[in-house]
Amino acid sequence: MPSATAQHSSRPVFCQCHSLSGLVADIQRKITEAFEVFDRESNKTVDVREIGCIVRSLGCFPNEAEVQELLAQIEVEEPDGFVHLKNFLPVMTRVLLDKRFRPIPEDVILHAFEALDENKCGYITKEDLVKHLTEKGEPFTQEEMEDMLAVALDPETNTLHYRDYRVKLVVDETKTFPFNV
Repeated sequence: MPSATAQHSSRPVFCQCHSLSGLVADIQRKITEAFEVFDRESNKTVDVREIGCIVRSLGCFPNEAEVQELLAQIEVEEPDGFVHLKNFLPVMTRVLLDKRFRPIPEDVILHAFEALDENKCGYITKEDLVKHLTEKGEPFTQEEMEDMLAVALDPETNTLHYRDYRVKLVVDETKTFPFNV
């Protein structure tokens, strides 16, 4: 008959393994669901250019260089430039389990906007915003710029009041997958 200590010490290992397999299954289900949103042909493949969007839709926030690093780990079907779910799933599962690409903290977002606010007036004009976001760092595409301006600008003043807008950009890790698991 096993001792009480042996029974007690083996029990948490079973629970952790069972819990981990449930977590992995949940993560893989979420990855698959996100992937399928971009799988236009319903053939378990997506255009390689969609990978960054898929990763970000899963609550991760890599920059473009980090997306390229991920792509280097994923087998991309050449020359078509498509990624198959079976190649994406293990890489993205590891990313989510490791809780990589955490959201940017609110104070960092605020400091970034303040750096763009040359007059220190609490807002950035549309023209300045477009200039900064399309000409420096990782430039926004035209489509990304239009999408941001549509939600970020005050329609009456055509300015971005960044102290208000930053709230929309902050991600609460305690409520956001994968950081809340």
